[in-house]
Order: sequence, then C-alpha cells, then structure tokens
Amino acid sequence: MQKIEFAQSSQSTIGVEWEIALVNRESADLCSVAENILNQLKDEAGLPHDEEHPTVKPELLMNTVEVVTGVHTTVADAAEELRTNVRMLNEVAGNHGVDLYSAGSHPFAAPTLQPVTDKDRYAKLIDRTQWWGRQMVIYGVHVHVGLDDREKALPITDGLINYQPHFQALSASSPYWGGEDTGYASQRSLMFQQLPAAGIPFHFDSWSEYEAHVADMLHTGVIDDVSEIRWDVRPVPRLGTVEMRICDGVSSLEDIAAITALTQCLVHDMSLSIEAGYKIPVMPAWFRVENKWRAARYGLDAIIILNAQGDEMLVTDHLRSEVKRLAPIAEQLGCSEELQGIIRLIERGAEYQLQRNTFAAAGGDFKAVVQENVSRMKAV
Repeated sequence: MQKIEFAQSSQSTIGVEWEIALVNRESADLCSVAENILNQLKDEAGLPHDEEHPTVKPELLMNTVEVVTGVHTTVADAAEELRTNVRMLNEVAGNHGVDLYSAGSHPFAAPTLQPVTDKDRYAKLIDRTQWWGRQMVIYGVHVHVGLDDREKALPITDGLINYQPHFQALSASSPYWGGEDTGYASQRSLMFQQLPAAGIPFHFDSWSEYEAHVADMLHTGVIDDVSEIRWDVRPVPRLGTVEMRICDGVSSLEDIAAITALTQCLVHDMSLSIEAGYKIPVMPAWFRVENKWRAARYGLDAIIILNAQGDEMLVTDHLRSEVKRLAPIAEQLGCSEELQGIIRLIERGAEYQLQRNTFAAAGGDFKAVVQENVSRMKAV
C-alpha cells in the first residue's frame, strides 16, 4: 500500500482559489483567450511563457483562469491579495476586449463548444469522460485550511461535509444552463459530481484506510495522481490542508471573504474539539446526499437534515445560529467582520436569486445577467 505523507502546516492558516471566466465585452459570451492573457501577465512579471504565473493559473477550459492566494493567517489578508490580483487581471483582460465573470455557470454559453486547455491531463480527462467532461463549463471557489496534525484531516473532512448544504446554499449561482432555467439554485454542483472521483467523499475510519482507497484508485486507473480526487471536501496531503470545494463561483469579494471566514472558523472549532477528545459527528451517507440535493435545488430556502437523528431546519436559520455560536472563534482568528458577511449575504439574497431577478427585470435578457455579474467583478 502506498504511504501518503501529510505536509507540515500551521493550524487554521488559509489559502483561497477563485475560478474566473472570461467573457467578450460586446456579446457577453465566453471568450477563450486565457492563454493570451496569461502570457501578457507573464511578460509583465518578466517570466518566460513556459513557466506558470505565481497567482493566476490556467484551468480546464481556455475561457477560464484561476486566481490563487498564498498562505495567510487572516481572512482580511487573503481577501486583500485576491483584490490586488483580480484588479491586475481585470486591467489585462480589458486589453483583450474581455471582462471577468464568476458564477457557478454561464447562463447561455454552449457547453460543448468551449475549447480545452492544451495539457495532457485535461485531454485525458475529456477522452475518458466524453459528453460529461465536455459539459464542465463550471466555476467554483475553493478554500484551504491548514491542519497541524494529519489525524485531524479525515474527521474534519466529514465535519465540513455536514455543512455542505450551508456552503452550497450561500454560494449557489448557477440556475441557468445553456440558455434555460434549470429550476435549481446550483446546477454546477450536480453537474460536477458526474466526473469520476468527484462529489461527496467517502467516510474513512483511519488514514491507512484512506491510503488503501487511494492505492486502489491508482491501481485500477481511476486516477493517476491523488490530486485527481475532486471530492467536494478533500484532504490535500502535499499542502497539509483540508480543502472545501463545495462552492459555486462567486462574483463578490465580500461574499468570498464571508465564506472563507465560515470555513476557517468551522475548521478551527473542529480542531479544538478533536484536541479536547471529542469526535466529529458523521452524517449517514444518504443524509449527506439528500442535503446536497436539497441545497442545489432550493438554495437558501432548503430545509436541511442536521444530524443522524434526522432533525431538520431551514438552512438560513441554522446558519444564523452557527454564526452566533462561532463568534468567539471568529474573534480569536480575527475574522469577526467577515463572518458577519454570512448574515449580510442571507439578507441580500444569494447570487442565483440576483440572477433570476435581473433576468426578469431585463425582460428575459441573459446578457443583462452576465453584465450585472461583471459589474460586481469590476468593483472588487
């Protein structure tokens, strides 16, 4: 069995990854010019084109880039780095007649017409997954949180999955797909889980059991590397983190800061519980699946299952109580203001609601939906 080392990391440090689409300024359709933009960024940084830019990365599709932060101790610092890099990206994109857009999906672009980035691993993914792989015109926000002990990684993965519906509902921003309303708040979440080794993670009782699972996946050819496990929450051994990958793309930096603060607070709280000898509850598998579906379908109106006993609550009511419960943790971590952003998001409405409101007000114009999103990206 292959041993998987878990890197040293400082507890509750954070890093954020923000997937951003490129849209034509005139048509609002997706625009596959990521390589040109990345090359200009490299030129400005004095980097050769065959090297990767340190903070703006290529993604599966040529219409997408990913802005990443370094390691931070506070949400405010991570958000400020995102702000700096997105402003830089906005300026360069403008030189190419392109705007920045971030939501779980693009409302009207044809999924199968989007060119794939020229990398072997992407070509292999598309070859293997065929139609489903060509549907992956989706964008998300990922939050890494550092763990100081490998033994925390799997329990905290389970713990964050208990909050899958909360993150799904808060970030839901993909009601439209290929020019029609799907009736879901998050089409992205259900689309993404069609890929091999994606979706809700399995529960493992020990690190050795997780290692055995990864070894089996490698042996049977499901993956070529552990990084190809694309679960909604996953341990990332090479970084020493747990990564929350549940969220749809988000166009408001304040919302990203709020989601990052909630992630950091939950992980820190679970870490303290583990150190105190408590066990993180594991939801029954079908409850986990049902909660994901409910949040994808109903967003902030989802009634979610809270525990193994089957108790239920409106997701927004539970979020309000959790923000209150986590207030001392937020104060300790220096993210009290950002955590309160969860309440502001609930009161304003999630982005799937904003999109539907814009669409209706514009008389059924998808271009207006994109432009409203672009205006938030320009305000970063």
